[in-house]
Amino acid sequence: MREDRGGDASRPGAAGLKRRPGRADAPTMDQIAAIPGELPLGRPVRRRIVPRALALAALALAAAWLALHHHVSQYTVTSGSMEPTLQVGERVAVVRSGAVQVGDIVVFHPPAGARPTDPQCGAGGQGTGSSQACDLAVPQESGAVFVKRVVAGPGDAVSLLDGYVVLNGSHPAEPYVEPCAAQDACSFPTSITVPAGEYYLLGDNRGVSDDSRFWGPVPRGWIIGTVVRCSLLDTVCHTVR
Repeated sequence: MREDRGGDASRPGAAGLKRRPGRADAPTMDQIAAIPGELPLGRPVRRRIVPRALALAALALAAAWLALHHHVSQYTVTSGSMEPTLQVGERVAVVRSGAVQVGDIVVFHPPAGARPTDPQCGAGGQGTGSSQACDLAVPQESGAVFVKRVVAGPGDAVSLLDGYVVLNGSHPAEPYVEPCAAQDACSFPTSITVPAGEYYLLGDNRGVSDDSRFWGPVPRGWIIGTVVRCSLLDTVCHTVR
């Protein structure tokens, strides 16, 4: 490339330089006021980006909230059967999801035999007054709404000793259980097998809970959802264990 070493400095394009204006070319004060000044570098970018980023973040948060709450319902605990985990009067969020696991706390419709003063098992000689917990519920679904913990799933073998679950021959850790009092009927040592597509549900307060021991397992289709706790404006939820 050839380098220009001379020539008219005022000629456009000469050596990439611009002619410096003389005093006659200097603008007057009125002209200065009419000429847009150059803003400091970077500041207009920040002024544009920050509000836009905040708006996008707000939209994302709102979208997440709407998406989550489309599948979340609120319930109020009305009995002490899940104490100490859930207290009477406590509001809980319930996510309607397909996955149900042992250890989850779920809200559900019990069988029609779930009567607190006179529970009915679908099979004779089981449940109340027996050494074997109920393994067959009556086929009718109740309109009531209960909250219990899943202690066994389809095909699991389950029995109870002093209110604690024996699952497939082992003793899972249950630190959340409120122990039974001496007079409570909390032992069902004869093992039962949970039918396919059904779940065995017990309250954490084993001495007072009205649950599957007395009226049997619950079909998956009767389970409304899983109890969760949410944070960040109810946009981040995790399962209560």
